[in-house]
Amino acid sequence: MSSVTVNRVLTQENRTAAVRVIEQVFQREKKWIRAAQDQVPRTLEKDGCYSWFLAKVGCRPAGVLRLMYDPPLELPEEYDVKLLPGVDIEKMKQEGRYVEIGRFMIKSEFRKNPRIALRLMRTATKEVLERDYTHFITDVFEGESNSPLNFHTRVLGFEVIGKHMFGDLNCSSTRIILTLDILKVYRRIKNNRSRVYSELTEGMRGILERKLAAAGPRM
Repeated sequence: MSSVTVNRVLTQENRTAAVRVIEQVFQREKKWIRAAQDQVPRTLEKDGCYSWFLAKVGCRPAGVLRLMYDPPLELPEEYDVKLLPGVDIEKMKQEGRYVEIGRFMIKSEFRKNPRIALRLMRTATKEVLERDYTHFITDVFEGESNSPLNFHTRVLGFEVIGKHMFGDLNCSSTRIILTLDILKVYRRIKNNRSRVYSELTEGMRGILERKLAAAGPRM
């Protein structure tokens, strides 16, 4: 079986490969965007507010993930946001530093290989921890085919905090808003011997344990 590798998109070669993945999944298959070329900036910064990651199986581009650091947690009024009871945006700002997963996709021919999504998340999480961020936030579409909702909630530990009707992608489905407290999830899974969690935390246990010790005990 070919190996799965994930790299930060910092070269024009990897940018071209990432654009082709976006074109296949978001433009042709999902029809959520008009032009894939517009998604990835032509000038790639090492420490900017965006990070793009490209997964390959062997030498074949297979998946893409995008991070946005310090996203606005208050969405525009026209998005028609409905938060769950008890969700307090101001409290979220005080208690965490957030990174948005805004684009996360796997090409159709690779979707039966869970290592691709896990290694994209592992690489992204490592960068997030190294930059001292604590939480992820993302949207998934309700009822959409090949939805990552189950993967996000049951495998990764994301929690639903609300919904909104409109957004930047051309899709009529309701968006489900999810957040993930990285250390909270690590507390839960660190002694789990599951291959999935071993794959997800490989190479990161040192930094996770240090951050856990610094955070102190929590309920």
